[in-house]
Order: sequence, then structure tokens, then C-alpha cells
Amino acid sequence: QVQLVESGGGLVQAGGSLRLSCAASGRASSAYSMGWFRQVSGKERDFVAAISGRGGSTSYGDSVKGRFTISRDNAKNTLYLQMNSLKPEDTAVYYCAADRDRSFGVASKDIEYDYWGQGTQVTVSS
Repeated sequence: QVQLVESGGGLVQAGGSLRLSCAASGRASSAYSMGWFRQVSGKERDFVAAISGRGGSTSYGDSVKGRFTISRDNAKNTLYLQMNSLKPEDTAVYYCAADRDRSFGVASKDIEYDYWGQGTQVTVSS
């Protein structure tokens, strides 16, 4: 079992930056590919970014390319999402997730992920 706890969300003005963190605990969590998703109430969960187990592969959703950067520190069992040039449309609850069946490569569909955090709210004001 893997437990994931997100932090770093908050309120920021448009154009600002935030860094989200996701602390992972449990066996082999550092080997799993991991991702970030976001969800606005009443809408489907959207893919934001993903990173392979050793960090060699990354993928981003089209709406965040060039603005967000996913990274991980396996020594600290922590996943990060650096968010720059934030826009009001980035407002959502952000979730981190772990894919236990994948160490190499990444997945962009939420059904591929097995473990989820509780989410952290990001609000971008205009």
C-alpha cells in the first residue's frame, strides 16, 4: 500500500507561481511512475503531468506545457509540481497519483493509476 499526501496549494494571483509537493510512503513507492491530475467541481479529472520511476521520462497536458514542471526526489520519496505563469483556469483541486504497474514510461489516463492523495486546492485569482 502507498500513501500519498499533497501540500503546497493555496491562493495566488494570475502570473504567479506555486510548488506542489506529494510525500509518498509505502513499499517500492520510489519505483512507481507518478502523476499529477486536477479536477474542477462537476467536471472530469484532467491530466496535468507525469514522470517515470527514475525521472527519465515526463509528459505534460497541453494546457500546462511550458509553464509547469514535474520532478521527483526519490531519496525523499517526494513528487513535485512547479507551476509558473499561473492562470485563473488553472484553479482546481490537484491530486498526485502513483502507478504501481509502471516504472518506465508514463501514463496520462487516471484509470492507469492505483494510489491517490487527498488533493490540495489551488486558486488563481485574476
